[in-house]
Amino acid sequence: MSVAIADLKALSSAEDFFRILDVPYDPQVLGVARLHILKRMGQTVASLDPALPEGQAIGLCRDALVAAYAEFSGKSPLQARLFKVLRDRDPARPATRGAFVPLSDLTG
Repeated sequence: MSVAIADLKALSSAEDFFRILDVPYDPQVLGVARLHILKRMGQTVASLDPALPEGQAIGLCRDALVAAYAEFSGKSPLQARLFKVLRDRDPARPATRGAFVPLSDLTG
């Protein structure tokens, strides 16, 4: 699988992934969610067995891209909150105080 993954790693745009893996896409969907689609695909591909035959690896990469695209065709990146910066800003999560220590606690 290393040659197939190396070829994919050399690609420079989301459109290249769709073209090389022969997956149709809507440019508007890709324009909004390109990073999310590629991250989700990358998460799936990272879990593949490196000893897979080349043809099977490419097929699984294509399946991962199709699944990631389908996921983000139906919901916005804000709904998925795939990236940490979006998870940290989730209004549904209660705010944490973090490392704040009031001055009165220090002065006794």
